[in-house]
Amino acid sequence: MPLYREQGVVLRTYKLGETDRIIHLLTPGRGKVRAVAKGVRRPGSRFGGRLEPFSHVDLQLYTGRSLDIVSQAELITPFDRVRADFALSACGSTMVEGADRIAQPDERSTELFLLLLDGLRALVTAPEHPSLVLDAYLIRLASAAGYHPALAACASCGRPGHHAVFGISAGGLLCPACAPSGSQPLELAVVELLGGLAGDPWAGLPARLAACPDPHRVRRQAGALVSSYLTYHLGRPLKAWEAVPR
Repeated sequence: MPLYREQGVVLRTYKLGETDRIIHLLTPGRGKVRAVAKGVRRPGSRFGGRLEPFSHVDLQLYTGRSLDIVSQAELITPFDRVRADFALSACGSTMVEGADRIAQPDERSTELFLLLLDGLRALVTAPEHPSLVLDAYLIRLASAAGYHPALAACASCGRPGHHAVFGISAGGLLCPACAPSGSQPLELAVVELLGGLAGDPWAGLPARLAACPDPHRVRRQAGALVSSYLTYHLGRPLKAWEAVPR
């Protein structure tokens, strides 16, 4: 069986038989990989706790017929803080579910892989704002999947500006001429926060939110739009989203 080496982030795991586990991984070079870690559930397994959800690992695998086989696993970043905290874990679970839904097997996924790592790192460095980090991750995930929302110009006619109506099916903000009659306009703070979620450095997101009038309300409105936008393009909502504290 051919042997290969890849980095990966563990998306989810399943029990297999008495001692094995199926691991779903997001890798930069091979996209989504399904592999079996043999004996991982035995006491004293050589894999230890390295193949837990969210873990960033360096792997050596054998190519299998339906499932690859993990031969070696070295832990790069455990992200154990994400697993240990309910709010961080709920947000991390939503992140990996989104990546799992979009990534494809045998398809280079460097952008998705790096985005997921950035999102998990941001959860650890800004644990007081987990849902804000999640919203930023999800809007960037939509962009990485080819559904970049128009936030600096009208999604329909291209007229520049931070317009006040967000059209989910239209693909972003709509100018007054293109917005459907009777549309409820967004306040400027929500529009500006959407732009920050899509493009600000991760470390700058808390300051962007703090500058908003009534940050909690503005964040909830922006987050609801991000969720609706991604759900529209994925065809169904992310299950883990329901557990995210708002």
